[in-house]
Amino acid sequence: MSITKERKTAGSVLKDKEDIFVLGIETSCDDTCAAVVKNGKEVLSNAVSSQNEIHEKYGGVVPEIASRKHIEMIDIIIKEALLKADISSEKIDAVAVTNRPGLLGSLLVGVGAAKAFSYYNKIPLIAINHLKAHIFANVLANDELNFDMRDEYISLIVSGGHSSLYIVDKNLNIKEIGRTVDDAVGEAFDKVARYLNLGYPGGPVIDKISKNADPHFIEFTRPMLESGDFNFSFSGIKTALIYRTKKFPELLNEKNIPDLAASFQAAAVDVLVQKTIKACNKFKINKILVSGGVAANSKLRDEFAQAANRQGIKIYIPPVKFCMDNAAMVASLGYFEFKKGHLSNLDIDVYSRTDL
Repeated sequence: MSITKERKTAGSVLKDKEDIFVLGIETSCDDTCAAVVKNGKEVLSNAVSSQNEIHEKYGGVVPEIASRKHIEMIDIIIKEALLKADISSEKIDAVAVTNRPGLLGSLLVGVGAAKAFSYYNKIPLIAINHLKAHIFANVLANDELNFDMRDEYISLIVSGGHSSLYIVDKNLNIKEIGRTVDDAVGEAFDKVARYLNLGYPGGPVIDKISKNADPHFIEFTRPMLESGDFNFSFSGIKTALIYRTKKFPELLNEKNIPDLAASFQAAAVDVLVQKTIKACNKFKINKILVSGGVAANSKLRDEFAQAANRQGIKIYIPPVKFCMDNAAMVASLGYFEFKKGHLSNLDIDVYSRTDL
């Protein structure tokens, strides 16, 4: 009998059980994550091992180092997730794992662990698209949202690797309508922070020092804001800051650093908010889903709230802990894919890039 046939099917599990427990595993970049989610909504545990301190001295993630650290931590984090959820591995009904997109070495560690867990416990395996999981991270925090949605949404994903706009239609099909043509916004935050000697990751520190600073200290242009499409560009804002400070070195005086950071942040956030609102107006959609690590930025959250209120648009942004890479969103999406019978074989591969 083949391995696939020996494992439980979605139908047999759903028939026999009222509550479904899914283990989620996420290792697409540098955070090693595992979580247990009950019935797609109730987060029983959400364990994360961050590598920020390791990569800080390099000013960014080093793929080889990230994958080696994942190898060290993956079993520990899975056990921690099971322990925090107060559940044994035998009671897990399915395992969901990110297999795309991301760093190949990192993805291989998570997928390998998920395959082993699935094989040993004879339970279904579900391959998850990291970007789709981010989009529906909002489901974990909003009771009115679920995978039986009948509305259309504009979805913005903003992170260190992605700055993209999507339409999520009534049948949960996801269509990209815009993306960054150069640096992702989170990448631009990191590069500006590194240039200003603020440390890594750049997003949180720029957000912090900008709170009481002057966002109009320098009025940077808003790239592609008047273009007819919904693509983004953030490299130009970063380059403008660098050129301006090289021409006027006094701008790099310590007292000016918060104002420089705030000015950059204001320009980047303005582009994201205005483009997203324009997409809502063009496609006559009045609901927005924002997700990804940069969605934790307080300026972005405030500006979206104000713009959405003016326009009569409903805005959904997850709590900060679900904006960052996490396995709870993977397990949640895994549950709904599981209910649809969208299972994977044990020969699934990993992919550095993929479309939704």
